[in-house]
Amino acid sequence: MPRFLELPVRAVVITAPGGPEVLNLEEVPDPVPGEGEVVVEVAAAGVNPADVLQRLGFYPPPPGASPYPGLECSGRITAVGPGVSGWREGDSVCALMAGGGYAELAAVPAGQLLPIPDGVGLTDAAALPEVACTVNASVFGQAKLAPGEVLLVHGGAGGIGTMAIQLAKARGAVVACTAGTPAKLERCRELGADLAISHRDDDFVPAVRDFTGGRGADVILDIIGAPYLARNIEALAIGGRLLQISIRAGGHAEVDLGVLMHKRISIFASTLRARPVAEKSVVVADVKDQVWPLVAAGQVVPVIERTLPLAEAAQAHRLLDDGSRVGKILLVN
Repeated sequence: MPRFLELPVRAVVITAPGGPEVLNLEEVPDPVPGEGEVVVEVAAAGVNPADVLQRLGFYPPPPGASPYPGLECSGRITAVGPGVSGWREGDSVCALMAGGGYAELAAVPAGQLLPIPDGVGLTDAAALPEVACTVNASVFGQAKLAPGEVLLVHGGAGGIGTMAIQLAKARGAVVACTAGTPAKLERCRELGADLAISHRDDDFVPAVRDFTGGRGADVILDIIGAPYLARNIEALAIGGRLLQISIRAGGHAEVDLGVLMHKRISIFASTLRARPVAEKSVVVADVKDQVWPLVAAGQVVPVIERTLPLAEAAQAHRLLDDGSRVGKILLVN
C-alpha cells in the first residue's frame, strides 16, 4: 500500500554499539535518489549476521552508505533518480544494499536491483539477494564449483548455508554440510544435502574423507575462520579450493605452506558489502542470469524462519544471536 507522504519515514537506528536493545525505530529524513539510484518503499528486509556485527560496532558501513543496518530488501520503487533506465515507479523489486534495509524507504543503486523471481512473493523475495549474490559470486565465480564435485558447507542451516546447499545441488554438485542440531541436520537433508554432519558430535574431517572414499572435498565454504583453517585444509582434496567468507570465530591462524603446496590448494577470501557499485552490479546481473531461472523453476527457494515487524528489530537480532534459526529472519513493514 502506498505510504502517505505526510507521514514521517522511520528506520531502525543503532543508538550506540551494544546488544539488541540499542536498535531503536526512529523518524529519519526521507531518502532522496541520487544519480543512478531509485527509492524503494520497503516491504521487507533480510536480517543477516553482518547486521549484528554492525550493531556491535565491528562492521561499519562503507563510505557513503546508509548508517542504518540492512543489506537486502524487497519492495516497490517510489522514485527514480537521474541516469536510471530500465526501472520505473511502481516496479516490484528486491535489492542488494550496502546498508539501509531496516527502514520504510531506502535509496538503492539501480544496478543492485533485481526483479522479483517468478513464483516468489514480494515479502519472501527479501530473503534472496544477499545470500544469492554471496554464494553465486564465491562458490561459482571464485571457486568455480563444477558438476560432480563435492562442496562442504559450514553452517548449512544458516542463510548462506541453505542457499549454498540448494544452488550447488541444482547445478549438479554433491553437497556435504555441518550443522548443530538434529533438526537443523534434517532440514539440510531436505534441502538437498547428501551428507549432514553434526559439528557438536562429529569431526567433519574424517566424515568428509569417508564420504568421498578418502579423496576429500573439492570446495569448502567456510564462515568460522581461524579454528577451522587447518582442518579445512586437511579435509580438502588435491587441487581443492577453500572459500573464506566470514571469520566468526577468529581471523588469525597459522598454516603449513608445505601442505598447501603438496595438495595444490587455493584459498579465496571475499566480502561483498564494501565492493564498488560497479562490481556489485556485475554480481547482481550474474544472479539474475544464473540463479533466478533456478528460483523460477522451484529448484531454489527462499528459506525463512520467521517474519517480524520492523519495530521488533531487537527481537530479530536476539533470534539471530541464539543460533536456533534455519534460514532467514525478515523484518516487514
